[in-house]
Amino acid sequence: MPKSTRRRIVAAATLVAATAAAVAVTSTAGAFDTVQRTKATIQGGKAKNVILLIGDGMGDSEITLARDYTVGAAGRLAMDQFPLTGAYTTYAVHEDGTPEYVTDSAASGSGWATGVKTVNGRISKTPGTNKPVPTLLELAQRKGYATGSVTTAELTDATPAVLASHATDRSCQGPADMAKCPVDTLAAGGLGSIAEQSVNHKVDVLLGGGKQRFDQKVTDGAFKGLTVTEQAQKLGYQVVTDDAGLKNVKADRPVLGLFAPGNVPVEWTGKPAAVGGTDPQRCVTANPKRPATTPSLADSATKAIQLLEDKQKKSHSKEGFFLQIEGASIDKQDHAADPCGQIGETAAFDRAVKVARDYAAKHPDTLVVTTVDHGHSSQIVPLEAAPPGLSSTLVTDEGQQLKVNYSTNTPGQSQEHTGTEVRIAAQGPQAYRVLGVTNQTDLFTTISEALRLR
Repeated sequence: MPKSTRRRIVAAATLVAATAAAVAVTSTAGAFDTVQRTKATIQGGKAKNVILLIGDGMGDSEITLARDYTVGAAGRLAMDQFPLTGAYTTYAVHEDGTPEYVTDSAASGSGWATGVKTVNGRISKTPGTNKPVPTLLELAQRKGYATGSVTTAELTDATPAVLASHATDRSCQGPADMAKCPVDTLAAGGLGSIAEQSVNHKVDVLLGGGKQRFDQKVTDGAFKGLTVTEQAQKLGYQVVTDDAGLKNVKADRPVLGLFAPGNVPVEWTGKPAAVGGTDPQRCVTANPKRPATTPSLADSATKAIQLLEDKQKKSHSKEGFFLQIEGASIDKQDHAADPCGQIGETAAFDRAVKVARDYAAKHPDTLVVTTVDHGHSSQIVPLEAAPPGLSSTLVTDEGQQLKVNYSTNTPGQSQEHTGTEVRIAAQGPQAYRVLGVTNQTDLFTTISEALRLR
């Protein structure tokens, strides 16, 4: 047994002992239940399924902001209720392997998808030699697992892309977007755009936005002249574009859900932060620009789990599934200094977390991990503060005022990621591996060990 594993098991056992001591002092049923849940979670063994949930840009400040606004300062979100919680570091690297302290979503996602750190902007390829590295999804497919990816971004955006593609630059999303990836083009003998690679992988479930990328025409190879959507249909995909279509698909063929031309519209709206602040505002929990036919992230997660489970049952496979679920626009609204959009997307992501945990409650051989790719810019500050950047005052569900500040870039520019460590929490087989402060690439090991991929 590796020393790092022994250390985490010892740490986990120490946690149980400390919790048990607390029970002896308090003698409360709630504390006793916590001990039992913790004991049950500290286990090795093989997982049948893994559900990985990524809150893009959802650092501790973003989580706290959503908690304060929606359930109150003393309340708890679904993501707060995992029995084991740790933190991991998120840095990227330069081509020579030296650290790049602030990562983007491409490098960070590549870290957990492959176990190898890379340069910002790159998708599951090495930092120096620009060579593809096998991903969790690819390894899971080889072992007979069903696979899926659900996102509120374009399916070709960085976080979903790291699982089912390899690209020199994250911008190479469709056949017409290959300017920064000359060696990756089909004409040059490469794997093609992220959209082409994603469907070529025959991932069982792909749900998100990005229809505009799949509407682009393939320029070389066997599918030349067809759109990527038509390529997907030739490969056997059921293509759906709304909630009704998603409800009707079956597990007998792979599913490609394209629910928006670009990113899926956010759920909440409100006034963005401004120089000098805003008047106190309540967020509007509806968005007129979001079609009523758009499935929620929780609905997409529920359907994806059902499809993946049904597929394995019908094929009589002894293996289960690997599913990644991303709440993408927490990050995008943070970039835009839009606190209401950001909180609404965090709340929507939290509902998807609940879906995953409810499934795991009935299927304890499922490892559920929720984490973050990188920190971001929003900060809760005193009401009397006068930040030099953008700020907004919100009126929470508790009836209290809360001021949020965005000052990681000049007003009018996109707000920036931060290099802070971020939360990782888990339950199920191998969940103890998230304890302490780990590295983002350690998540690759946690999942690959849980599914016995190596």
